[in-house]
Amino acid sequence: MKDTLLEVTGLSKSFSGLKAVNNISLTVERGEVLGFLGPNGAGKSTTMKMITGFLTPSEGNISVAGCNIKEMPLLAKRRIGYLPEGAPAYGEMTPMGFLHFIADIRDIPRTHKKARIDEVLEKIHLTQVAHQPIETLSKGYKRRVGIAQAIIHDPEILIMDEPTDGLDPNQKHEIRQLIKEMATEKAILISTHILEEVDSVCTRAIIIARGEVIFSGTPLELASKSSYHNAVTIMVDSGLEKEIQLMLEEITEIKDFEITPQKDFTRMTMKPKVGVTDLRQSIQAKLDSTVYGIHQLYVEEGRLDEVFRTMTRKHESGGIHRT
Repeated sequence: MKDTLLEVTGLSKSFSGLKAVNNISLTVERGEVLGFLGPNGAGKSTTMKMITGFLTPSEGNISVAGCNIKEMPLLAKRRIGYLPEGAPAYGEMTPMGFLHFIADIRDIPRTHKKARIDEVLEKIHLTQVAHQPIETLSKGYKRRVGIAQAIIHDPEILIMDEPTDGLDPNQKHEIRQLIKEMATEKAILISTHILEEVDSVCTRAIIIARGEVIFSGTPLELASKSSYHNAVTIMVDSGLEKEIQLMLEEITEIKDFEITPQKDFTRMTMKPKVGVTDLRQSIQAKLDSTVYGIHQLYVEEGRLDEVFRTMTRKHESGGIHRT
């Protein structure tokens, strides 16, 4: 049975006649991580600010765990944890002091407050800087403080604007793991410009451009729109690519070749014709006669960056809608 914790219907927002968000609808169920994608200025942050009650929509409805945010704003906001863009905080405070402040705002009982703060500091790996002024922390640690305040009250719904922005690769991995762990009991909406994040943590994705939804589906459905979907890539010794291409050109299912010289090898990618779902078998059969120079062979699901560029490019030039 579905447990829809966030439902947005027909959401629009205009600023002085300019429509920044245009008729967006989405749902997030418990156990889901919805990736919210789009180029800069597409309306992602504006949408998230409306969902969390920081901005009033021009049109549309927002239901948070069954609470209409217009009619029951305080009750709805209690169910949400929000990491805004830039993770703002009071620089003169320490992470420990800031979390005490947020815990009081969130009405966490005094008897549970210290234990909960200690738990969150450890979970987000902030213990070692807990008593250091936030303004002296690195960008990555400041981002962690923002995540900590968003989860301090253990909300059912998490809205996170660029949660791994400014983190190093190890920190990004830790936060992604944390998001996946939390998603089992929560509904999570994250905006991101890091497409690998969609693959690694999101169960579904929405792409918006010029304030409108232009794609909604699973990461696999998004990848399937790539021209590289079901393409076969091989790594060969440099200098052999022409010989191998001549051999593989006999395979009629190949649409075209893409050859990319690299430091030690050459990458060859064979894209399939429309409707072809299994190039690997034909290519493998041809390559079996070649006992040297082939170091890797794999089938591609698709390249999200290519799909993203293709889907948003025609919308980016139009700017924001005027109403």
